[in-house]
Amino acid sequence: MQTVGVDLAASPRGTAMAVIEWQGDVAEVAAIEVGVDDPEIVSASRDARSIGIDCALGWPLAFVDFVGSHARGEAPSGDELGLPWRRRLAFRHTDRVVRERTGRWPLSVSTDRLGLTAMRCAELTARFADAGVPVDRSGAGAIVEVYPAAALRLWRIAVPGYKVDAAARGDALDALMSQAPWLRLPASAEAAMRRSADAFDAVVAGLNARAHALGATTPVPPHLAHLARVEGWIALPEIALADLIDEPRPSGPRDLH
Repeated sequence: MQTVGVDLAASPRGTAMAVIEWQGDVAEVAAIEVGVDDPEIVSASRDARSIGIDCALGWPLAFVDFVGSHARGEAPSGDELGLPWRRRLAFRHTDRVVRERTGRWPLSVSTDRLGLTAMRCAELTARFADAGVPVDRSGAGAIVEVYPAAALRLWRIAVPGYKVDAAARGDALDALMSQAPWLRLPASAEAAMRRSADAFDAVVAGLNARAHALGATTPVPPHLAHLARVEGWIALPEIALADLIDEPRPSGPRDLH
């Protein structure tokens, strides 16, 4: 099996991609690259079972409705205006699930700097669709939304500052390798992960994609399927790192130690 992890940025310069090959009881980072454009991502993913993209695949439906009504000159209305209403516009339902599971909010795709990257992601997923890869924002298919920082937190690799501090990132990589001794990292890949937070997150996205391929990520509740297909759904891993080389089918959240 092959999985691909993409740490998407608003431009190719900050975008990283990792290709992981899974065979038996080992997995190898076969390729890792920083500074990739959309055609390169699509081309490298042609044999992948699962493609984990670290970016929101959609916007909150309430936010989309608000922008449309605001453009028509309609004033906000309702019984819960103010901060509660604004929070509904800022966060998707999947973001609330992440908050419940990890204790931290993801960046808001509608009010934070993630917006530009999400616009690029819309272009990328359209390119995948043109290449014959079905895109379902709920994760029902090869393409799935992932959140490396949340995955690391669930895997008990919570190293503050790893995105901006090379020493902290080294600690995070050491912890990752301790929990996943089956993960083979060529010297060039290890150097890239220690040097670049984008490369590090791309590998984690590829590991998260493996959990999704095994059917071991947080499922979309049936009553929220219509929202997930519009807003996107973050596929949180529901198994430990050690179980990624197996093929479990968990029925619900498990202890990820």
